[in-house]
Amino acid sequence: MSFNLPQLEYSYDALEPHIDARTMEIHHSKHHQGYTNKLNAAIEGTENESKNILDILSELDMSNMALRNNAGGYYNHKLFWEVMNPASENIMSDELKSAIVDSFSSFENFKDIFSKAAATRFGSGWAWLCVKNGKLDVCSTPNQDNPLMPDGCGGTPILGLDVWEHAYYLNYQNRRPDYINAFFEVINWGVVSKKYSQVN
Repeated sequence: MSFNLPQLEYSYDALEPHIDARTMEIHHSKHHQGYTNKLNAAIEGTENESKNILDILSELDMSNMALRNNAGGYYNHKLFWEVMNPASENIMSDELKSAIVDSFSSFENFKDIFSKAAATRFGSGWAWLCVKNGKLDVCSTPNQDNPLMPDGCGGTPILGLDVWEHAYYLNYQNRRPDYINAFFEVINWGVVSKKYSQVN
């Protein structure tokens, strides 16, 4: 099995002014394409060639850095594109609303916790909203690691935010908190709600 670069369901400029078109184009066509190509090279001729990405991640030998970095980079970015949308009418399901209140007391508290996880991730990495043991949980991982990996923070991701500098530096420079706030303007809560219902 070889992996292909997932196509976006919106144009590169669709998330402006929150995420600019040039960043989106470079991020998708260069960075994600690079992870895709290197993932295919890393699995070629190995038992991983016949596995899907979820099995590769869950059974990963964490010392295999080529596979760790590129399988993570492939999966993480695929989720990232899916959970964003330019349309503001994407409505969160009542089921997910209740789960957020149950796990974090309020949406605003969840937003604060998630934003802090993203803002305080040292260097490059990701912030995640996961379903873990039937509850929602927020965590962060370094580099291209994710919660599904053996050494990850656990749970199934339903929302992920890329805080590598290439995700925001052209528009936000060193203002990562501004980028995190902007991300909340383009979250596709309909997709996140669907992912929640599929896991829960």
